[in-house]
Amino acid sequence: MAMKRFGGSQETVLGEVLFEFQRHGNIMRVTAIDPKSGTEVVMIADPRHSQTIIKRLAMRKLLYVMNKKAVQAQKDRDLRS
Repeated sequence: MAMKRFGGSQETVLGEVLFEFQRHGNIMRVTAIDPKSGTEVVMIADPRHSQTIIKRLAMRKLLYVMNKKAVQAQKDRDLRS
């Protein structure tokens, strides 16, 4: 599932995403990893939701974090220039 996120002048595109699901009682711990960048996010989900919905939410969080890092990296480059 490929997703795009646009923010300012940055565009983050996800290709392959790795997921890990761990059930702990009445919660689901989900890890989403972008293998290309090595970015990893962890979230807690309700296990009553479908795996498709949980994956979509984890991917949105991963995109958010990757986009935030890209914007910060651009700001850092602009400051050094």
